[in-house]
Amino acid sequence: MGIYEKYFLPKLLNLAMKAPALNQVRKELVPLAEGRVLEIGIGSGLNIPYYQNTVQVTGLDPSVELQQYAREVASRFGRVVDFLTIGGEEIPADDNSFDSVVMTWTLCTIPEPHRALAEIRRVLKPGGKVIFAEHGRAPDPHIARWQARINPVWNVIGGGCHLNRDIDGLYTEAGFGYQQVERGYLEGPKVATYNYRGIASVS
Repeated sequence: MGIYEKYFLPKLLNLAMKAPALNQVRKELVPLAEGRVLEIGIGSGLNIPYYQNTVQVTGLDPSVELQQYAREVASRFGRVVDFLTIGGEEIPADDNSFDSVVMTWTLCTIPEPHRALAEIRRVLKPGGKVIFAEHGRAPDPHIARWQARINPVWNVIGGGCHLNRDIDGLYTEAGFGYQQVERGYLEGPKVATYNYRGIASVS
């Protein structure tokens, strides 16, 4: 890991992900999590304040640096979170372990998204739900072309983030269907703000 990834990227990500438009989505979606919850890509812990007090949260993220922020947030809000320093491709949990999975702006960065979604399906209980918010490929051809052009540089600057992943396709190929979904641009440059958000379950 280089100096940028260790010292600068975590601070940049923590700041960028505090945008008001993103926090509004968190405020709407995260309280929908129930029971035993697995958060994939808990990052700097920005979802933690929005969980109901009745849930049990396991937070998974490969970044030790971001997890330090998340631990501080959990302590400040008096929330007990079981932190795991690992990526989403190999979830250390039994089959049918979680009632809810939460992923916010995470699938764009996971190196092997198909594998991660297969793991999520494995650990999710029958009738469980995935509560998600992701940015991805825009439907406008002009914007999508710019996403493709910028993506190689963005991927390096953003610590592996992809601008143009096909979120709908990834969920469908993994065997999920939407219980509810909203699509549209949030505030900011259109190349980075086309969002998919809602609830998915095994179809």
